[in-house]
Amino acid sequence: MLSQLLALLSDGRFHSGDDLGEALGVSRAAVWKHMKKLDDLDIPYSSVKGKGYRLHDAIELLDAERIGAELTHSIDCLDILLDVDSTNSWLFERAPDHLGKRYAVLAEKQNQGRGRRGRQWVSPFGKNIYLSFLVTLPGSLQDQEGLSLMVAIAVERALTKLGLAGIGLKWPNDVYLDGKKVAGILLEGRQTQPDFCQIVVGIGLNVMLSERDAERIDQPWAALRQYQPQVSRNRIAGVLIDQLNSMVDDFKRDGFEPWVKYWADRDVFYRREVLLSGGNEHRVGVVKGVNRKGELLLQTERGMEVVVAGELSVRPVD
Repeated sequence: MLSQLLALLSDGRFHSGDDLGEALGVSRAAVWKHMKKLDDLDIPYSSVKGKGYRLHDAIELLDAERIGAELTHSIDCLDILLDVDSTNSWLFERAPDHLGKRYAVLAEKQNQGRGRRGRQWVSPFGKNIYLSFLVTLPGSLQDQEGLSLMVAIAVERALTKLGLAGIGLKWPNDVYLDGKKVAGILLEGRQTQPDFCQIVVGIGLNVMLSERDAERIDQPWAALRQYQPQVSRNRIAGVLIDQLNSMVDDFKRDGFEPWVKYWADRDVFYRREVLLSGGNEHRVGVVKGVNRKGELLLQTERGMEVVVAGELSVRPVD
């Protein structure tokens, strides 16, 4: 019933308790109890005597039918969750029961959304895209070199299809809009059989963030509605899943090698001096692109170095 209540309130206008109760087939007291559940989801709303209830911000709830209408490549499963700790964790737990399937799960809110290097991914209710996508790939986990970069390219291609310009890529798997981070990617995998592995691809994509939401973000950020105020979350989700599904097929067939130049042409740090850091490691060098495995090519004072993706941070040298 909470989902139905949110659908009624999604326009951001006032709705009386009587009208909500009639629409839901419950009493005004039951409506009030369900409204209190919005506090648990951290959804700001107002209650005004004589007017009723309204959300502070209108929201577009995710809808499987509208998302499915955007797909040109079929997938096996699509789930939409109201509230979850992490879409990646949720799907990873269920992965063994879906060997060989393409399974997408989206959530309206994550309580423990995760990015690379153990960072929190800010995940307020009903504002952004929190997507995890399960695929089964031949070979070992070590054979999937370059997949994270291919996922970033899939995000870039989705945003371009949506009409956004100024999309850039940052090694190993971040996506930038107008020089600021708009999406992050986290891959988690397990070896299910000697000849197959399962990968859960997690994507967090900023669509709309308030100043309050952004207080927890420690780097320049962008959100799609800053550039396209009317862009639909459901269209974004559908186009993104479709591009990701297609890109996995490309990766299975040809690997990352055909995309080396494509990546370099969109690399926000290509031919720029950067600081590479992680743990006790610190290196300064000039980015020279990536190789066919998706490893970073860094020109340092010691010569050309090849950097394998890991718990590393890449930042421009000021």
